[in-house]
Formats: sequence, C-alpha cells, structure tokens
Amino acid sequence: MKNKSIVFIVIAIMATTFSFAQSMEKSFRTVHVELIINAPAERVWEAMVLDYGEISNFSPYIYTSEYTNGSLKGEVGAERKCNFNEKGTQWSKERIAAIDTKNMVMRNVVIDGAKLPLNFDNSQAFYRVKDNGDGTSTASYEFQFRTKPAFLGFIAKGWFKKQMSGTLVGLKHYIETGERVTGGTDTYKEIKGNYPKATIVKTN
Repeated sequence: MKNKSIVFIVIAIMATTFSFAQSMEKSFRTVHVELIINAPAERVWEAMVLDYGEISNFSPYIYTSEYTNGSLKGEVGAERKCNFNEKGTQWSKERIAAIDTKNMVMRNVVIDGAKLPLNFDNSQAFYRVKDNGDGTSTASYEFQFRTKPAFLGFIAKGWFKKQMSGTLVGLKHYIETGERVTGGTDTYKEIKGNYPKATIVKTN
C-alpha cells in the first residue's frame, strides 16, 4: 500500500499541465524546492533539461525513461515517457512546453499517463537553474497543481514536497559523483543521508 501511495502522488514530480492550453484559472497549490549543487550551472542544466529523456539517471522514483517523440534533446516539443514501476503499468508521457535557455527556465507538461491524481488543465511545473557565481549552482522545481478530486490537494502537497526534494538529492549525487540514482534500486536509501535536505521555498 505504501509503494502504491508513493507512485500515485509522485507521478507528476517532474510536473504538469495538459497540452499547451492549460488555463491556471482555478486556484492551485504550489510546492517549491531547491538545492545547491557543487557543479557549474551549465552542467546542472544539461542533466535536468538538455538530457530530457534521461531523467531516470537521477530520480529515485523513475525506473526507466526514454524519448518518445520530437527532438532527441531538451527543447520545445521534446517528449518522454517515464515508468514508475518495474512492470511499466504506471507511467507518464511528458512534453517540454516552453524553455528559456538564457535564464535556464523550463516548463514541463504531462500529456498522458496512468493513475494521475491531477487536474491537467490547472497544473504545471518549472525547472530552474541559477548560477551562484562561486562554481556552484542552485537547482529548483516549482510545481503548481490542482488535484482531481480536489480534496486530495492537502495530502498531495506533502507527498510532492518529499518526492521533489528526493529527486533533487538524486540529481546532486548523480552530478557530483557520476553514480546513477534510479527507481527500483537501493542507491537513494544508501546515499540520502550524505546530503543536506532540499530547501522548501515559502509560497503563498
């Protein structure tokens, strides 16, 4: 039951709006997490965004990921599929909806999936990388969402904080050591105590 609950909430960890026409007209909840990584911003941007189909290299909640359509690199229109269990019965298909390479900001949307607890027309996520000017950078995920049904929102927000934070720790480890942190392995359990927790950014 625990694993099913995690998968149910974490499917949208990389984030989501439905197609390019998401309205965000209804009220939504926001989760924003960030973590300092000991690497140049260009390297972090490469792993988070440019290697779009390779998110399973650092997410402890994704078993496999692959490009499915569009460009085979991180640019507008690139699509990927992420599998959240070994059998591949829980998954999401996602697309880069907008990207600002100069300022290192990307907007990601989910276009299809299994067991998504989200209102796709009122959910979206932003991936950001900031150069700290000292050889380090700050990576962040900001997820704005509405659940379907709506009453799941309060519970979901707690899970999103946990899963998004874990993904940033996995990203940090992958970039700083080269070791993959992939779902279905024990790597995350073994390494998470070696790193600081991601910072929860206060949101309205």
